[in-house]
Amino acid sequence: MTDTTGILPDAALARFHEDGAIRAQSALDSDQIQPASLDLRLGERAWRLRASFLPGSGRSVAERLDGAFTMHQIMLGEGSVLETGCVYLAELQESLSLPADIAAAMNPKSSTGRLDVFTRVIGDGAEAFDQLPTGYEGPLYVEICPRTFSVLARPGDRLVQARLRRGAHAGTRSVTLSVDLKPHNGGPIGYRAKRHSPLVDLKKVGGHAPAAFWEPIYAADGYIVLDPGEFYILASREAVEIPLHEAAEMAPIAPEIGEFRAHYAGFFDPGFGVERAGGKGSRAVLEVRGRDVPFILEHGQPVAKLVYEPMADTVNTPYGRSGSNYQAQGLKLSKHFSGWGA
Repeated sequence: MTDTTGILPDAALARFHEDGAIRAQSALDSDQIQPASLDLRLGERAWRLRASFLPGSGRSVAERLDGAFTMHQIMLGEGSVLETGCVYLAELQESLSLPADIAAAMNPKSSTGRLDVFTRVIGDGAEAFDQLPTGYEGPLYVEICPRTFSVLARPGDRLVQARLRRGAHAGTRSVTLSVDLKPHNGGPIGYRAKRHSPLVDLKKVGGHAPAAFWEPIYAADGYIVLDPGEFYILASREAVEIPLHEAAEMAPIAPEIGEFRAHYAGFFDPGFGVERAGGKGSRAVLEVRGRDVPFILEHGQPVAKLVYEPMADTVNTPYGRSGSNYQAQGLKLSKHFSGWGA
């Protein structure tokens, strides 16, 4: 591996694990290392919090988990329900001992965002969410806040992922994404989450009937009205392709609009949408939440941008090469749901 700046690829992540820069309480799962990221697994313990917090410089997370910050401890064990509207903090099985030139950034996995489960990772001394500085050494924790569906979580479940970076974040280019509200073959243009739905078991891939959780939505006139506080799954009008020498992150197109948020899980691995990796025509799925007032969203309206960043080295296994849930996707719910009518 060279000392080139950029995001570390799968081979480098594997070497970091072998060398102890990435530590784990048990052997890594065979598919835990992604092309440019590492899935992080829930540990045994979680805490119901009064409110979200950051430990702050010079303070560990453990010392803040006292009576003033926590309501009670939860042992995930055989499975525990994390309820809608509550804030939890869970231990992660992985910890870091990073070299002096390597920093870490975290984000929700695609399936997490599509379930409307809000997550953020913190470590000891953290003054920001989802960011750990060069040379960080210590444990990792994930804040979990289910927004629409309560979830059944167990040790080993993977809600978030980490990517390691050498050098400062250096976006090389960006591409604007717009929303697709044009009907295709009479089908829906998106889905709106139902309130008071059944429990989502994170272990049951394809094990939930979507009609119990989602309402298909249509846009015969080329627009929809986003209701405040409601959660939607939509798709980009543009096909997305992430070359093998880059990764990308989704960012707001216009934060000043303020009437909706268009993404929760916004990291794209190298190879997403690439034809030779089986991804031709892949669209970006947009996790959209209406905010303070009803807002008219029209077909083709810009909603986000993809910011591309170089890889530090060559990826061994591009996204989709060894199978994936979202390669070549169009409008698609999380992997936890079966097909309509199944």
